[in-house]
Amino acid sequence: MPDTTPTHPFRPGTVTLVGAGPGDPELLTLKAVRAIQSATVLLVDDLVNDAVLAHASPSARVVHVGKRGGCKSTPQAFIEKLMVMAAREGEVVVRLKGGDPFIFGRGGEEVEHLQAQGIAVQVVNGITAGLAGLSSLGVPLTHRDHAHGVVFITGHAKPGDAGTDWQALAATAHSAKLTLVIYMGVSHASQIEQDLLTGLPAHTPLAIIQHASLPQQRHAVTTLGQLSATLQREGLGSPSVIVVGDVLSGLAALAQPAVRSA
Repeated sequence: MPDTTPTHPFRPGTVTLVGAGPGDPELLTLKAVRAIQSATVLLVDDLVNDAVLAHASPSARVVHVGKRGGCKSTPQAFIEKLMVMAAREGEVVVRLKGGDPFIFGRGGEEVEHLQAQGIAVQVVNGITAGLAGLSSLGVPLTHRDHAHGVVFITGHAKPGDAGTDWQALAATAHSAKLTLVIYMGVSHASQIEQDLLTGLPAHTPLAIIQHASLPQQRHAVTTLGQLSATLQREGLGSPSVIVVGDVLSGLAALAQPAVRSA
């Protein structure tokens, strides 16, 4: 059994942003476990598995600051205020986030705010749902024959922001052989499908993975032209990642019904 005694300095008056991974508590890094063990205050996102908190000290104060796409969330400014207040009170603060803090976790905003307030901050990475979900299907994000790169992109634009130019992205993905991993895209799936079809063939393989890495994980393998129809038929919703690209070709072929010979 590995020694999980803290070896990294998690000092009073500091904040550590910790990626709790996609859900499976066994996907935590050792450094994440050490940070959680050291914390006197933990600010925990909604999508963090409760089993992760088993690593926390019994004396630690746990504050749930739910943030889930498409649902009512604790205001970001309030979370940042809590972090600053706790750090200035001499607490060892851990901000525990689902996935990775720097992949659609608003970690960049929090680091900027904490640094501006003179608070020392560090980041412990976690496995992101787009990687864990596709890996659970035995499919890579990149492949020398099928995908020369991968794009992680959000389907949920900031209020007042025009959001992603899906048509331009589709053209780039087609010419550069890229895998698209779309987070928080379920509520806008119909528009995303329509726009991506301007640059990608309707038969482009696609997978929808809900609750990646958890026991209740569900997925559907389909094509880009059937994205919206598949979501509706299978009853898949948030939190899900949508993966588009030829890396799914083999899995898509297995998902097709067998053709009976005459």
